[in-house]
Parts: sequence; C-alpha cells; structure tokens
Amino acid sequence: MEERLQKILSRHGVASRREAEELIQAGRVTVNGRVSQLGMKADEDRDEILVDGNPLAQTQQRVYIMLNKPRGCLCTRRDEKGRKTVLDYLTGCRARVWPVGRLDLNSEGLLLLTDDGELTNALTHPSHEVEKVYTVRVAGEDIPGAVRLLKGPLELEDGPAQAKRVRVSRDDGDRAILEITVTEGRKHLVRNLCAEAGLEVKRLIRMSEGGLELGGLRTGCWRYLEEGEVRALRRAAGLK
Repeated sequence: MEERLQKILSRHGVASRREAEELIQAGRVTVNGRVSQLGMKADEDRDEILVDGNPLAQTQQRVYIMLNKPRGCLCTRRDEKGRKTVLDYLTGCRARVWPVGRLDLNSEGLLLLTDDGELTNALTHPSHEVEKVYTVRVAGEDIPGAVRLLKGPLELEDGPAQAKRVRVSRDDGDRAILEITVTEGRKHLVRNLCAEAGLEVKRLIRMSEGGLELGGLRTGCWRYLEEGEVRALRRAAGLK
C-alpha cells in the first residue's frame, strides 16, 4: 500500500515526520534509485527506500518516555550553540527518540519523547485537540479581571486563541496560581494568553497531556511509559 514517504520514515524510527520532510527536501532519501520529492508516496513492501544510501531498519518495538523537563534546557535533539537539551537528561536510554511538541526554554514539566512518528503526529495535530494542563504562577494588578479575559477568546499576534478551562487554585491579591487547559500546540500559547490578559508569568509547569499525569516524577528525571499509559495516549490522540 502506498503511503507518504515521511510517514514511512517516521514509522521506521528514522525521524519525526517534520524531520523526515527535512531529509527529503535535502535530497537524502531515494526511492528505487531516484531522489525523492516532498509529497511523494511509496510502498515499502515493493519499493527500495534508502536514507543516505542505507535501507530502512526493520520496524521494532517503540519507545515511550516521560521526562520532567527542568527549566533552562531546549526541547530539541541537538543545539548548534552547544546548549543543554532534553536528551542530555536521558541517561541510560539508547533509543533514538525525539520530543513530542515543545516546552520553551523557561518552561518545565511533563514532556513526552518517543520514536513513534504516528503518535507524535497525532498528539501534535491541532484537529485532535489533545488536552494539556499547566500550572501557572502569575502576577498582575487585576487577577480576577485577567481570569475573566482568559476564559474568553483573545486576539493574539498569530490569530485568535482561547483556553479550554481556567481555574484559580490560589489567589494572593496581586499574585495567583492558575490551572490552564489548552488543546492547541501553538508556540508560547499559554504565555501569550496570559500576557494578553495582563498577567506576567513567573513559572509555568505542564502537569498533564492527553490524560497522562506528571505525578511524583522529580525534575530532571525520566521513566518509560507503561502499556496502559500508551494505549490511553493513543485513544486521546484518536488512534486505534
């Protein structure tokens, strides 16, 4: 059966779909001896697919990891400036995994990493509306007014956006702790929503994604997901 080339590459653990597209655009992927183009389809049972001249590895058991990301590290596999990345914390893990989505440099909390391109794409695709819950420490002159704004649609620089739920878990006058749930993966979404509502974010922690809870996992530590957790994530992402 023919499928898009980037989907085949991600299923074989070569890279995420986004990274697979970059490999194709760089001319590093060939199909039956011809350099592939973005959008090309292939049948892995019939066609010879090579990456840098090497055949695809046989599919193997996928790896699913939860990391409690600390502040100050990047959600990428490598950094040209030599800064610390989330992969530096995966001591003892030999699998070639990538982050599912992003947490910015100063954000922390639950980050999923995997070599499953299908699940990565499903969890990050906006149409699946996978819930992500954040605990956000904020400061502002009018916390109640800001919360009211957060509960309605706001016009951001990259278009309108809205939190799915906002709950105040602590209010100390000009400071508060909010629980904000979103279903988009837009860059800096929670920070931008808060800024538009007149709040300064002091600390931002992702507590859950797709129903999977961070729990008691300590900052900078990681663990493999259990089979039931993976099944629950697939259901949340609309996969069988």
